[in-house]
Amino acid sequence: MFEILRLLVGTVTLRPYVFAFLAAYLFLAITKIGWRRASIFTVIAYLIAFVCEYSSIHNGFPFGLYYYISGTEKQELWIAGVPFMDSLSFTFLSYVSFEMALLLRSPLSVTLKEVKVLSDEQTEKKLRNSWATSLLAGLLMMFLDIVIDPVALQGERWFLGKLYYYPNGGQYFGITIANFAGWFFVCVLILRVYIFIEKMVVKETAGILNYPFKALAPAGLYFGILLFNVTMTFLIGEETMGWASTFITTLLILLLVLHLSYCRQIALLETLLRNKS
Repeated sequence: MFEILRLLVGTVTLRPYVFAFLAAYLFLAITKIGWRRASIFTVIAYLIAFVCEYSSIHNGFPFGLYYYISGTEKQELWIAGVPFMDSLSFTFLSYVSFEMALLLRSPLSVTLKEVKVLSDEQTEKKLRNSWATSLLAGLLMMFLDIVIDPVALQGERWFLGKLYYYPNGGQYFGITIANFAGWFFVCVLILRVYIFIEKMVVKETAGILNYPFKALAPAGLYFGILLFNVTMTFLIGEETMGWASTFITTLLILLLVLHLSYCRQIALLETLLRNKS
């Protein structure tokens, strides 16, 4: 038990950025869906991610065949050949992708002082449970991976460290196309399992809080993760990779800005029509 605690502490000290993102995710999830649902989502996301990573390093499904390099097993927690922090990261990556998908599919009230979702409780529940939202979230998480994994593969050139490799190389800066498809699949699987289980959970309000720009907060974390990885890409001197990741990030920002602008214009048009009538 002491050894596990020592390795957990080592994981936090060795990967502080992962746990900074995790802490931000927990705040966002708890204040949005409550302690119970946030806990359930975290457990589901971690377990599914772990099983999929364990499967991939043994038979190549769903991320394609790759291998972890066990150079830090005495410094941080590994479980059955998989770094604990790696599977844990899927919790916040899948959650922010889910919330981003909801944001992009929801009608919004947009002002300089606040951004709020206009859907009533029933409509929001329908959006959260829909396959369209899950599939869009899968795409958004795949775009995260397209930015994250190429620089992670170069981990020996920054403080991440060399963690893994593909025995047969990859088509996109060393990353396989199967890996991107795997991230899409795993995100959708996490969300569909969570949505199925969530229906059996009694609704609670413990932990739920309101604060300014709450609707935009998950998008802030989503783009914060992208910005961190784009920055590391340029810092290690990978300019071509960095500009490719910048292009993807810019398109995603533009997608959000266009949705906010559309919702703002619709609100102004409705106000104008009401005034005329």
